[in-house]
Amino acid sequence: MLQVRDFCRDDFDEVQHVWALTGMGGAQRGDTFAIIEQSVAMGGKLLVVEIEGKVIATSWMTFDGRRIHLHHFGVHPDYQRQGIGLALVKQSLLFAKQKGYQIKLEVHKDNQKAINLYTKLGFTYLGDYDVYIIRRIKDLE
Repeated sequence: MLQVRDFCRDDFDEVQHVWALTGMGGAQRGDTFAIIEQSVAMGGKLLVVEIEGKVIATSWMTFDGRRIHLHHFGVHPDYQRQGIGLALVKQSLLFAKQKGYQIKLEVHKDNQKAINLYTKLGFTYLGDYDVYIIRRIKDLE
């Protein structure tokens, strides 16, 4: 039975596994349990999809005081193309609606399946922006 629910501490290893399989995150990107906990305390949410006690999908939403950012949204490759992503994104949109804020996401330009899903649900292309990041903030001089 498919269940969409809030992340809990015991999910961390399985969540990391899904992120590794889908290329979404991991400790090398700063995705630690402490950061997840902090983002939830600041008004965000990490949803997981569980089937038969196994985490197979995630949707991590962070809140910056202005809008919800949807990221680390993905489904374990063995469970893709079964409607799980659709169910999960609808729950994510419900969270944003309940909070009353815009929701924004980044998607790789070559990920046409994800782009199709997001546009089907009302997301629109924001523009020709390039995204830059400094991951290793400790290395700044």
